[in-house]
Amino acid sequence: MQFLKKLTVAGIVGVGALISSIPAYADTYADIIAAGKIRIATDLAIPPSGMLDADLKPIGSDVETAQLLAKDWGLELEFVRTTGATRIPNLQTNKADIIVSTLSVTPQRAEVIDFSTPYAGLLSVIGAPAAAEIKDWESLRGKTVTVTRGTTQDSELTKLAADKGFTVARYDDDATMVTAAVSGQAELVGTSATLVKQINEKNKDLAFEPKFTVRVFNLAIGVRKNEPELLAKLNEWVVANLKNGNLNTIYQKYHGTELPAEITNVK
Repeated sequence: MQFLKKLTVAGIVGVGALISSIPAYADTYADIIAAGKIRIATDLAIPPSGMLDADLKPIGSDVETAQLLAKDWGLELEFVRTTGATRIPNLQTNKADIIVSTLSVTPQRAEVIDFSTPYAGLLSVIGAPAAAEIKDWESLRGKTVTVTRGTTQDSELTKLAADKGFTVARYDDDATMVTAAVSGQAELVGTSATLVKQINEKNKDLAFEPKFTVRVFNLAIGVRKNEPELLAKLNEWVVANLKNGNLNTIYQKYHGTELPAEITNVK
């Protein structure tokens, strides 16, 4: 009898250990709907994706994407202002429910957060003044490439710097990086083709232009791990708004081009 009692206790402990090892699933979607509000982390210093107008109201392609999501779900929208480096930490510390902020899908990020179906695309390039003789990786040797801290360009170029023989300089946000390029402090930048266009518009004399493409990245909505219902609802929303053209209209309004076919051709 004593043996059976010990066996029963051991069995209970074993079941408890098994249960504790099963991943716990949150229910942020239900919480969002119950609260009637969604908190979205968005960088408002990366035109044309996120910025402030003359009245200090948020505008941009990511801003309108977030606004459309909130409207479609019948929710109040709260923007959680962020930078490239703080987007994921804001999500992980529950300061935001999701991220809509030019967040590229990478294997490293996928280890700590989940991604929705891509809603837009990002052409990552090396940009420089028209007069600069930059055409490939070899032409960067001995030079400094400026990036925004915490972006995909930062991680991508940092890995390549030693092998390719260039140095990486970092600014904390895109606005500061753009200002450095416009003023001539940053001769070469690793950023999106859209921001290179912004630099050119602010200083026509430099005639900043994309020199060569680093990579084309998918942009997606960031979600905390173990949020299956929220992720499924976001995927449904993205697919529906790619098919009806709403996301393409928003992108074209601010970026001047249509979304890549790889993004819009969803099933």
